[in-house]
Amino acid sequence: MNDATNTNPEIGRLIDVNGVRTNVHDVGTGAPVMLIHGSGPGVTAWANWRLTIPELAQERRVIAPDMLGFGYTERPAGNGYGLDRWVEHVVSVLDALNIEKTDLVGNSFGGAVALAVAIRHPARVRRLVLMGSVGVSFPITDGLDAVWGYEPSLETMKGLLDIFAYDRGLVTDELAELRYNASIRPGFQESFSALFPAPRQRWVDALASPEADIRRLPHETLVFHGREDKVIPLASSLTLADWIPNAQLHVFGHCGHWTQIEHADRFVRLVGDFLAEAG
Repeated sequence: MNDATNTNPEIGRLIDVNGVRTNVHDVGTGAPVMLIHGSGPGVTAWANWRLTIPELAQERRVIAPDMLGFGYTERPAGNGYGLDRWVEHVVSVLDALNIEKTDLVGNSFGGAVALAVAIRHPARVRRLVLMGSVGVSFPITDGLDAVWGYEPSLETMKGLLDIFAYDRGLVTDELAELRYNASIRPGFQESFSALFPAPRQRWVDALASPEADIRRLPHETLVFHGREDKVIPLASSLTLADWIPNAQLHVFGHCGHWTQIEHADRFVRLVGDFLAEAG
């Protein structure tokens, strides 16, 4: 739960993870499920999962960390980033919380991390959910290039929100200002701009797991995608659903890259039902 003295909902518990103070939302009781956020500018676990956490926490223990390089997790000087480091961070968060096995839900960048965790540490993962996920190689979209190449301004943020959402009714001036202000908090843009410098195709490829490893994945997996996603192509999820032996695919029509926001109720219901199948 959030610290009672903290009024910022984006800050949960600050825990030591191998010497790195890591911001983690730890809400609810029951079987654990970890939510791994995407890689948009100014992103935090809470910003990504604010509509998901309270719903899943009614029946489960929900763990949602700010990943290394993002949000309110400490940014140690000289810390390197990359898929290996992010996988290590996820497993170390589980260790710090004494969680032996968890369900994993990954959004976009977080999907690539979740997929790699499941491949490299299969005993730590029960079921896997991938949403608008990276994790296989594809030609970088203009949308993803714009997201990773973000330079702070209110107008640029408005443009990015238009890319993220199919429903333009969600893209309000208030939301744009909120996300812009988040992106310019001390340290946020400095670390973000260093994560995926141009040329950016190499980072799509670096987040991909080998096809043979994906095809050997033993976990029951639920794959989500928005049909009108301009950031991650639908073909990425079609490939994942084809390669993962025990996969099922749900494509939301009239939906961009914000499945968990644009179709929040149905997303939570489908995830909850999928996780409940395993008891």
